[in-house]
Amino acid sequence: MSEKTYEVRTYGCQMNVHDSERLSGLLEDAGYVRAPEGADGDADVVVFNTCAVRENADNKLYGNLGRLAPMKTKRPGMQIAVGGCLAQKDRDTIVKRAPWVDVVFGTHNIGKLPVLLERARVQEEAQVEIAESLEAFPSTLPTRRESAYAAWVSISVGCNNTCTFCIVPALRGKEKDRRPGDILAEIEALVAEGVSEITLLGQNVNAYGSDIGDREAFSKLLRACGAIEGLERVRFTSPHPRDFTDDVIAAMAETPNVMPQLHMPLQSGSDTILKAMRRSYRQERYLGIIDKVRAAIPHAAISTDIIVGFPGETEEDFEQTMRVVREARFAQAFTFQYSKRPGTPAAEMEGQIPKAVVQERYMRLSALQEEISWEENKTQVGRVLEVMVAEGEGRKDGATHRLSGRAPDNRLVHFTKPDEEVRPGDVVTVEITYAAPHHLLAEGPTRTVRRTRAGDAWDRRNATEAAKPAGVLLGLPMVGVPAPLPAVTGGCSVE
Repeated sequence: MSEKTYEVRTYGCQMNVHDSERLSGLLEDAGYVRAPEGADGDADVVVFNTCAVRENADNKLYGNLGRLAPMKTKRPGMQIAVGGCLAQKDRDTIVKRAPWVDVVFGTHNIGKLPVLLERARVQEEAQVEIAESLEAFPSTLPTRRESAYAAWVSISVGCNNTCTFCIVPALRGKEKDRRPGDILAEIEALVAEGVSEITLLGQNVNAYGSDIGDREAFSKLLRACGAIEGLERVRFTSPHPRDFTDDVIAAMAETPNVMPQLHMPLQSGSDTILKAMRRSYRQERYLGIIDKVRAAIPHAAISTDIIVGFPGETEEDFEQTMRVVREARFAQAFTFQYSKRPGTPAAEMEGQIPKAVVQERYMRLSALQEEISWEENKTQVGRVLEVMVAEGEGRKDGATHRLSGRAPDNRLVHFTKPDEEVRPGDVVTVEITYAAPHHLLAEGPTRTVRRTRAGDAWDRRNATEAAKPAGVLLGLPMVGVPAPLPAVTGGCSVE
C-alpha cells in the first residue's frame, strides 16, 4: 500500500507561512508524505491555510474549493481541510458553502489537524473545531522547515492593537508571549542542526514582553541571540513604531549578528489618516525612529508597508505620505491599494476613495519609491559584501551562470558563479558592480568562499531527500522559504 500524500496551500503573511511549516510537520509525523510538485490537488489530503486580510479572500478560497470538488468525487478517501484566519472568521459558513470540505480548524488549534482528519474519516462527516484561545504554542508542534540554513522562530502570537483596517487581532487573539528560555532553546537546537540565520517572528514582534511584564524583553532577547555560538544572522519581523524604543536600537547596533535591516510599517504619512487608522504614532515620531536607527546603524536598509487610498484620504494626506517616503528613503516599500476588509471598522467608514483615484496615487507612489530604491542601491556599488547563498532566489541563474543570495541588510545579490562548489547556506565575499532597483550584481570573480555548517546541513537534507521514493518531495512550495525572501512581510496589512 502506497503512502498517503498531502499538499498545503498557503495564503497571507509570514505567520501563515510558519504555521504551514507546522502543518506539514504534523502531517508527516502522522505518516503522510508531500505530494509531487505540480500535483495540483491530486493528493490524499489538501490543506488550505487561509488569509482573511484581503477583500476577495473568501472568493479565492471557494473558487479553489470548487475546482477540487469533482476531483474528490472521482477519488474516494480524498480529504480537504481549511484552516487559518478565514476559517477562524467564517467557521460553519465554509461547510455550508462547500459541503465536500472534511475539516475546518482555526488559528489556535492547528495541532489538531491529524486528529480531525481521522475523526472525519471514521465518522464520515465534516469536523469543525475552532478554538477561542491558543491551545499550544505553534513552536512546540512538529515541523518540516523549508530551509536547511534559515528558519522562522515564533516569539509571540496575537496582537493587542486595534488598527481599523486589520481583522487579524480578532482572529489570532490577544498577544501571548513565549518564555525567553523556550525561544533560546529552540534557536540553539536549530543552530545545532546547521541553521545559521533565524528570523524572530511576531504579529507585533517588538511588543514582546507586554504579556510577561518586561518592557525591555525584546532588546534582551536580541542580545541573548548574540551570545549563541554559530548563529550568524538574526532578523525580526514585523515591529510596530509605537514599541520601537531606544533600547531596541541599541541592541541592534551592539549585537554583531543582528543584521542591519529593519522592516517597519508606516501605513500612512498623514497624522490625520494615522489617527483614523488607530495607529498610535505620528509622522514626527516615525521619522525620529528612522533618524535614530540611521545614526546608530549607518548602513541599515529600511523597508516599510504603505496603504494608499484609506477612507478619507485627501490629496494633502497623500502628499504627506510622499513626503515621508522622500525623507525616509526606504530601500524598499511594499505598497498596497486600500481594499475593504470585511469585519473591520474601516470598511464601514465614510469617504471611501474612488478606485481610479486610488490607482493614480498608487502609481505616483510606486514611481517615487522605484526611483529611491534604485538610487539607494547605487550607493552599494563598489562595496565588498558578505553574501549568504540562497536557494530559489535567482530565477535566471541557470541562464546567466550566476548564483544568488542575501547581503547582511537583506538586499538580493546576483553574483558570478565561482569555479569551486558553493551550496545554499555558504557565504561568499563579492564586490558590487551594478545596481538595479530591486537587486545588486557582482559581475567580477568571487573573492572568497566560506563553506559553512549551514551548507553542510543543506547537503545532508538533499542526501536524505534523494534517498526517498522517486517523485516524493517534502515541504511546501517556494513561497514558504524563510526569512531571506522579502516578499512576505508585514502581517496585518498585506495579503
